[in-house]
Amino acid sequence: MNVLVLGGTRFMGVHLVNELLAGGHDVTIATRGVARDVFGDAVSRLVVDRFDAKSLFGAFSGKHFDVTIDNHAYCSNHVRDLLDVLKTDKYVMTSTCSVYAPDFRENLAECEVDTKSLELKWCDYKDFSYDEVKRQAENALFQAYSEQPSVAVRFPYIFGRDDYTKRLLFYVKNTFSGNAMNIDNIDAELSFIESCEAGRFLAHVAARPVYGCFNAASAGTISLREIIDYTEKRISKKAVLCENGESAPLNGTPSFSLDTTLAEKSGFDFKNINDWVYPLVDYWIDELKEGREEL
Repeated sequence: MNVLVLGGTRFMGVHLVNELLAGGHDVTIATRGVARDVFGDAVSRLVVDRFDAKSLFGAFSGKHFDVTIDNHAYCSNHVRDLLDVLKTDKYVMTSTCSVYAPDFRENLAECEVDTKSLELKWCDYKDFSYDEVKRQAENALFQAYSEQPSVAVRFPYIFGRDDYTKRLLFYVKNTFSGNAMNIDNIDAELSFIESCEAGRFLAHVAARPVYGCFNAASAGTISLREIIDYTEKRISKKAVLCENGESAPLNGTPSFSLDTTLAEKSGFDFKNINDWVYPLVDYWIDELKEGREEL
C-alpha cells in the first residue's frame, strides 16, 4: 500500500511508521520539516503545515494515497481542510476516549457515542473543550464525508518511554524526588495503552477491510495508587501526598475502561496493562538513578 502518515515523527507515530515499513508498505510522512525523523531513505516526505488549509492544498491537491493515517485531526475544520483536497481510498483518524466525556464508566462501547447522528458543528480546536472538538472531528468524518471509507480509533491515555507529555512519569519522578503531590483520583481505575501498541493498532486497521469507530486499549485497568505503591517498594521511599502539593496531571479523571470487543474481533490482541506499565516504571526508576536530566 501507498500510505500517508500525518504525525509520524515522534511518539506513537514513530511506532506506526516502523510497523508500516515492516509490513512492506510505501510510506510518506507529512511534516513541517522542523523535527528530524529516524527513517532515513525508508520513507518519502512532504513538507506541509497540517493546520493551514492553504498549505494542505498546495501539498495534496491532485495527490492520491491508498491509506491516510491522520494523528493530527483535532476538530471538524481539520477534517474538512484535508479531505477536501486529498484523495485517499481509506482514511484513519486518531480519536480519543474523551468523546465519551463526561459519562466515563467501565466498559465504554463505541455505540454509546454515535457521531453519525450528533449535531455537526464546524469548528476550530480552540472553539470548544477538547472532548467536544474531537467529537466534532468524528461528526465531520462520518456525516459530511460519509462516502469516504474511514476509521476513527478511540485511544485512552497513551504512555511509553517516548512520551513527551511526561504525565505518567510525573508520579514516578516525584515519588523518587520526594516532591509533594496533590492527587485527587489515586484510587480511580484507569485505562491506558502503550505507545508502541497504539502505533501497531493504527497500522492494523489501516491494512484491513474494517471501518467505523474502534476502541483500542490495553487489557485491564490500573490505579495511580498501584503505580505509586510499586514505585515506593522499588526505591524504599514513601511518596509525599498532600493538598498543597503539585497538582497531578491526571487529576479529575474518574474510573473508566474501554470495551475492545470490536478491535479484538478484527484480529488484534492487546497486551495486559500490567505487562508493560511496571516495566516502564522500572525503566524510569533506573534512568532517575542514573541522573538522566532529560527526565
